[in-house]
Amino acid sequence: MVNVKFAIPKGSIEEATFGILEQAWSSIHGKGRIYRVTVNDPEVTLKLLRPQEIPTLVQEGLYDVGITGKDWINETKADVKTLVDLEYGNVKLILAVPKSANFNSLSDMINDFASNGKTLRISTEYLNVSASYIKQNSEYKKHFGESDPTIITPWWRKGENDKIQILLSFGATEAKPPEDTDAIIDITETGATLEQNNLKAIETIMETTAVLIANKESLKDAEKKEKIYDIVTLLKGVVDGRKKLHIFVNVKKENLNELLKSLPALKRPTVSPLSEEGWYSVNTVISKDEFVKLIPTMRRLAQGLVVHEPRQILPLEEIKQDEES
Repeated sequence: MVNVKFAIPKGSIEEATFGILEQAWSSIHGKGRIYRVTVNDPEVTLKLLRPQEIPTLVQEGLYDVGITGKDWINETKADVKTLVDLEYGNVKLILAVPKSANFNSLSDMINDFASNGKTLRISTEYLNVSASYIKQNSEYKKHFGESDPTIITPWWRKGENDKIQILLSFGATEAKPPEDTDAIIDITETGATLEQNNLKAIETIMETTAVLIANKESLKDAEKKEKIYDIVTLLKGVVDGRKKLHIFVNVKKENLNELLKSLPALKRPTVSPLSEEGWYSVNTVISKDEFVKLIPTMRRLAQGLVVHEPRQILPLEEIKQDEES
């Protein structure tokens, strides 16, 4: 029996991850302080880990698949295969400074500090992303050329440009300015934490969501690949299902064709005759965005509208094409 090891994130996206897992599988156990989670599939073994660790652990083959943020894939530079954008955990990685600082961009900051011979200090958990982003800035190139910003951690220090320092943060990053650092690079969802700490975002570095990733060697194993794509199918089914509505509506024969012209569907609407002569039942799947626009048409032409939110919609042909490619 194949065993696919699945790393899931503990922390800020943990609750949303359990939500998608509960929709994908009919039962899940281990929520709370337990790190080992089970679903009703004996071929899948799950474990809760920090999302920062998951890309590297999947890359190294300790886990076959995992859920993490795009931000941590970029930060760790992990060589993994991204299989599904799960479309939750939507946050931005931003550069923020105290509201009292007279800066509106990274360029403004670098130019001011460099022109006055001051050292610019930035606190972050994202050392690699931050260093790369800063080094690509035109004002940085103008003042410091191709030299690397200095990255400082408790264990090591690297980079030759000591005028721009990136300090590793172990959390509570937004509390560091202005006493400890001049700016931060951190994630934000609503901006409320920045506001509470008297900070303002001046640049967005990247937008990120949770994604399902896989170890590339695991995808070369025929049995594991088959099970991994079972997982892809279930999770993508939840993602697609959350955007759709399944509707049932009754319509008179004389209004049927006009109604069908207005109804989008995955393939084509299903039409069934009712026991009452001259009436038909129509059921189809539509996007939530389309539903409100269709209400006037259905009110005019149809009766007895029933709406369900699908648990999953499984795009089997699309998954098969991805698997073969």
